[in-house]
Amino acid sequence: MLHPFKFRPHLKSVLWGGDKIVRFKGLKTRQRMIGESWEISGVEGRESIVAGGPDAGRSLVELIARYKWSLVGEEVYRRFGSTFPLLVKFIDARQDLSVQVHPGDELARRRHNAMGKTEMWYVIDADAGARIGCGLSQPITTEDYERRVADKSIMDVVALHESHRGDVFYIPSGRIHTIGAGNFVAEIQQTSDITYRIYDYDRCDPMGNPRELHTQLAREAIDFNVADDYCLHYGAKDTAGSERLMVCPYFQVWRHVLTRDFPVVCNQLDSFLIVMCIAGEAVAVSPDGHETHVRRGETILVPAEAAPLTLRGEAQLITASVR
Repeated sequence: MLHPFKFRPHLKSVLWGGDKIVRFKGLKTRQRMIGESWEISGVEGRESIVAGGPDAGRSLVELIARYKWSLVGEEVYRRFGSTFPLLVKFIDARQDLSVQVHPGDELARRRHNAMGKTEMWYVIDADAGARIGCGLSQPITTEDYERRVADKSIMDVVALHESHRGDVFYIPSGRIHTIGAGNFVAEIQQTSDITYRIYDYDRCDPMGNPRELHTQLAREAIDFNVADDYCLHYGAKDTAGSERLMVCPYFQVWRHVLTRDFPVVCNQLDSFLIVMCIAGEAVAVSPDGHETHVRRGETILVPAEAAPLTLRGEAQLITASVR
């Protein structure tokens, strides 16, 4: 039986990054301004590498080629083949991120021969006054959009939400969004690195050049509809047990609060399971009794054949799988 895998995190230094990821994960590195830790990635050129065990040094793509449906599940393998369908990250916004939008599947295939990008955020922590931009606060037309980008007033129509620990935001492709300064989030998304930057506060790159905007590319991708509520709501945030945070056509995500007397059994159905530890420490027990320890800041990939998985300890965990 295959057992859970741990991978080396891929750390990205960006102009808006900070130092929370290093502290959260307990890393020793000289790298600075780390805005993202790609925990499990099948993005071409940034594939995750196994950190230890018999498959140490192998990439995620190599794991899929070797173990196929035993790793990802029969239906997942039939649909995606050697492509791992999800990308999960930790994100530390020391400064505001740019205002962005992502293309859907059809547009991404046509323009980039790639998947679209639907994602969700779970707020692990937020400074006082931190905000999330998600969706539009009022209807606008494509002409309004172009004018507001030109006169730099686009933020006036972005729906801003004060963010708190445990908040969940769903960002389907086409929804304008931004992570404000002071937010530390877990991100679950389709395997895609396609982002159209709409507005970036006139910031420059390290060479002093204005950062590129994708005004026209974004226009065709934007969903101009206005929703009643952009924050997802679920049960009590600190009660022991499991709570499904969201389900969409691409993934489903749960939050688990473990206590010493309250283990959780995860019965993933013909899919791998990603487990992100956001607080405390836990033990993932495979059906054959094998134990994999995971602590705050660590992420494991549980093979499809390792179900049902039992999680024990005192911890808070986010799990994600393909529908």
